Amino acid sequence: MRILFTGISSFTGYWFTRSLTAAGHEVLGTLTRRLESYEGIRRRRLDQLSSLCRLAPEAPFGSDSFSKLIADSNQWDLLCHHAAEAANYRSPDFDIHRALLSNSLNLRNVLSTLQSAGLKGVVLTGSVFENDEGSGNEPLRAFSPYGLAKGLTYQTFRFYCEQAKVPLGKFVIPNPFGPFEEPRFTAYLMNTWKQQQLAKVKTPDYVRDNIHVDLLSAVYVRFAEEVATGSNGLFKINPSGYSGTQGGFASRVADEVRKRTGWPCPLELTTQEDFSEPLARTNTEPATDLIPHWNESSAWDAFVDFYVRS
Repeated sequence: MRILFTGISSFTGYWFTRSLTAAGHEVLGTLTRRLESYEGIRRRRLDQLSSLCRLAPEAPFGSDSFSKLIADSNQWDLLCHHAAEAANYRSPDFDIHRALLSNSLNLRNVLSTLQSAGLKGVVLTGSVFENDEGSGNEPLRAFSPYGLAKGLTYQTFRFYCEQAKVPLGKFVIPNPFGPFEEPRFTAYLMNTWKQQQLAKVKTPDYVRDNIHVDLLSAVYVRFAEEVATGSNGLFKINPSGYSGTQGGFASRVADEVRKRTGWPCPLELTTQEDFSEPLARTNTEPATDLIPHWNESSAWDAFVDFYVRS
């Protein structure tokens, strides 16, 4: 397939693109800025992807440059809209209206132009932290204004894809981890242990869903192919990895790292005081049932090796 992919510089965007190209698909990844403006881990991802796919800088979704890009081709099989406005995504002042506009700018015209080039379907990335997603404490409210904006983005895509009779698939992401991730939870654990220091988990009681990013990517490729070959309608998938407390997951990571490095990996599960988020939220479909031949041990090997070499 020939795939137009937004959000390619992100952690999961990088892995999804790697897996799509490995499966034989041709990917054009759009960027919102000049390539030279990307730094740090995002630039490392883009440098690696540059040999696997074509990159189109300064083409944010729905912009004039984006529209020209898609109009200049006579074949597009699939739109994978992975990009989303995420600046200050943890802030209670996150601008929902601005995010929705950015995420869905000129959507009706974008779909029309892509349809004229043979569009077979759209895959939209969602989050388990949206309202009404996954399983956990009822009601399944959005975790934040960012989560609410993601939910509204899906409803907007659903409306216009139904009008255009374009199949829409929603791929709901839990908490992915692996090589080239942002400096968040597992990156904190690994970098702390690499320095032979004590890692502290401040929210050990939260029940979350952590998944190896290469397993998540394998499910994504399969899902994208199903959306492109399916009949008109809505598709959704909620792939799940390790569901359990964050304290339990941190202990699992420590055990896997000790086996491979000999590091002591000291870990302290502190008394949780912050319960501003729902206590439990996980996805619902075990990813290993969807990709039964995935090698868990090899995934841990790659995860640990990345941080040992970094």
